[in-house]
Amino acid sequence: MLDQDIETFVRSAIEAGNDLTNGEPVSIDRQRQIAEIVRRTWTAGGPAMQRSDDAAIGNNNLKVRVHVPETHDQRRGHLIYLHGGGWIMFSIDTHDRLMREYAHRSGLIVVGLDYSLSPEHRFPQALDDVDTLYAWLDDEHGESVRFGGKRFIGGDSAGANLALCSTLRRRDLAQSLPAGLILNYAAVDTARRGSHDRFDSDKYMLNSAEMADFWKAYLHGENTDDPYARPLLADLAGLPAIHMCIAECDILLDENVELRDRLIEAGCNVSSRIYEGATHSFLEAVRISGLADRAIQDAADWLAAQADGP
Repeated sequence: MLDQDIETFVRSAIEAGNDLTNGEPVSIDRQRQIAEIVRRTWTAGGPAMQRSDDAAIGNNNLKVRVHVPETHDQRRGHLIYLHGGGWIMFSIDTHDRLMREYAHRSGLIVVGLDYSLSPEHRFPQALDDVDTLYAWLDDEHGESVRFGGKRFIGGDSAGANLALCSTLRRRDLAQSLPAGLILNYAAVDTARRGSHDRFDSDKYMLNSAEMADFWKAYLHGENTDDPYARPLLADLAGLPAIHMCIAECDILLDENVELRDRLIEAGCNVSSRIYEGATHSFLEAVRISGLADRAIQDAADWLAAQADGP
């Protein structure tokens, strides 16, 4: 079922990680170091930017990276992008190429955030960090002053969860909402579904035990009915337009399909595609994968159309 290039990416990433652990359990700090090392191969290359700037924001000096593409038009707007990694690893460095791809292809400025990681900083700290980024981008009147045009927010896996849940929380607090969301193979519920049984294997990049550990680290080791952690429990009405990238060969497939259907039932404007032969994290394989290239382009085209629309 797997796309051949995606299979190569998954196998290479897993083998590189195993080489660095020697098959032994490692600490969370070492896991993070290894994740950064393994992803360097895949984040290298790609489009050059007109400018890329790093900044430290808020009381916690959160690291932010701003990519301004050569194709940027001030009226186009900007995309906040939140990296995946189960809330416990990865960074704006591991996802740098993906952010540059979105910037170059859409013409939007892309702003990446190194939000606080679990288990040191648990739910809802990462959501609070997203609010810190909104405040940095906005003036006291809630109007964007750093970049013009519309604002979008997106992410992959845990980052997609944060993008959606931060938007739900802002809606409920009557705060300004983004113009649209990009949700890439989002992690949206703790409950197992049938796709866990079909794709619970390392060859599909993410297995069920890993996902359970991610949720445990993020949620203080306990389950919760809080819709800002598990958005499938939320009222989904009144959200901005949403584009969903769904991987077919992913334990999170069924919850993404359920989220898509729930959003449509709630009256949301939803664009979605299930990418056949794709695994979790497949967008990171864009260096070798035509499938990842197509999925990124689909999202960039959607972003550009939304940015240029009424």
